[in-house]
Amino acid sequence: MPPRPTTETAPAKVNVTLHVTGRRADGYHLLDSLVMFADIGDRLTVAPGPRRLAVTGPRTADVPDGPGNLVLRAADLIGAEADITLEKRLPVAAGIGGGSSDAAACLRALARMTGRALPEDVLSLGADVPVCLVARAARMQGIGDRVTPLDGLPTLDAVLVNPGVEVSTPVIFKRLENPDNAPMPMPLPGFASPEDLAGWLASQRNDLEAPALAEAPVIGDVLRRIAKTPECRIARMSGSGATCFGLYPDASRARAAAEMLTTAQPGWWVAACRLS
Repeated sequence: MPPRPTTETAPAKVNVTLHVTGRRADGYHLLDSLVMFADIGDRLTVAPGPRRLAVTGPRTADVPDGPGNLVLRAADLIGAEADITLEKRLPVAAGIGGGSSDAAACLRALARMTGRALPEDVLSLGADVPVCLVARAARMQGIGDRVTPLDGLPTLDAVLVNPGVEVSTPVIFKRLENPDNAPMPMPLPGFASPEDLAGWLASQRNDLEAPALAEAPVIGDVLRRIAKTPECRIARMSGSGATCFGLYPDASRARAAAEMLTTAQPGWWVAACRLS
């Protein structure tokens, strides 16, 4: 039977914690991060045919369609020719793994369509690609090479907010004053409810938040506005920014917060979602 078109979702990746725990001699930083994935994201479809990438959707601006695109690099890595369509819905360079999740979705889709095995080493595509390949709640450590899937984490109702400012990850790491910080506990505690998880997250941190605020002060405005929405449990930045998230007791309160933020800042990208 000839290969059939295959579609994969590329969910937004949210670093609900991000601890920078050291820096190697080669300059790569060591991380300890709890990663969860949203029920919103991009969609990627592969079909038999010569190599081609078409980018559609509401967030096509600034998405490269040439060899620099991570989707095409992922296709090269798995060694498959395909006609690829990327429906782009997540903002670019936003700290929620858009490009990395797209690349991981491309690998999964091509593996399904062609029957080829997934590459064993995907770090060449970026530090977030291994965890995005798993696409489920996980603890990400080292330089992104150590990914431990986590079972039983409660689902969190959240709002993602991006002010439309692209932030360079290398620049944020250069601004980081102290790379040697405490990791998360080993092992992670158990969580009986979303309230338990949100309460514990409040005691953790994102070590890249301060350097990102120095680079893009608008992130501070985003965090303040999220924190002021009714019943927000925690407001924090994801990844190296500029996307921030707020956590809420339930989906209705998350939707209400998203509507409030959209009304106040119609130029911002705002999305209510569930993290799982």
